[in-house]
Amino acid sequence: MTDLPFRVDLADGVAVVTLDRPDRLNALTFAVYEALAAWFRAPPAGTRAVVITGAGRGFCSGGDVEDIIAKLFALDAEGLLAFTRMTGALVRAMRACPAPVVAAINGVAAGAGAIIAMASDLRVGSTTARVSFLFNKVGLSGADMGACHLLPRIVGHGRAAELLYLGDVIGADEAHRIGFLNRVVAPEALLTEALGIARRIASGPAFANGVTKTQLDREMDVSLDAAIEMEAQAQALCMLHPDFREAHLAWKESRKPQYR
Repeated sequence: MTDLPFRVDLADGVAVVTLDRPDRLNALTFAVYEALAAWFRAPPAGTRAVVITGAGRGFCSGGDVEDIIAKLFALDAEGLLAFTRMTGALVRAMRACPAPVVAAINGVAAGAGAIIAMASDLRVGSTTARVSFLFNKVGLSGADMGACHLLPRIVGHGRAAELLYLGDVIGADEAHRIGFLNRVVAPEALLTEALGIARRIASGPAFANGVTKTQLDREMDVSLDAAIEMEAQAQALCMLHPDFREAHLAWKESRKPQYR
């Protein structure tokens, strides 16, 4: 898709989104933010899972110092708020996307790059992955693009506080130890591993997987009683979907289910 500021390849229900500014460690520009959010709001038909990664030796180094950071000093309060809302819209779009997202972190993931990884549903890192929520290093708060909401739910409150207050760079092994990365693999195996996970998701029931993703988000801030009721309604809805009957028929006929 040449009209986008990143590459998209779709095959077998898996869309691979590749940030493609390797000379800038895939730093984000205003245009990339907006285009990514628009893409996640309306992924191509047939997309059942997404892999997001970076070209070259980095995943994403955050906002481009020349194309974004320098220009922020020229904005007034209203303009700055419009910018921060625009960046947050990318996380909203990623979380609202019904297709689960797997981040393949192939190097540095800093600032907004770490946020993109955080906003994904699963994260696979190469042994060269480096993660940093570096906002306090540039005089800003760690409260950026939903980090104070999502990150504690991934690594716990204490670990999130440490990452957001100190802005330290953590390597792949530490990121895996604290639960930020689901898996760590050799650099040459990274995309294969991420694609393998995405293809397993894509081969499953897309409607039910979308419900699971929605409920994982919605149930973060409700009581257990409310969560049980929400899941009762969600599961009953899934039972009405043809995929439920197809799974049962496939089991009876000893074949692989053909989900819609």
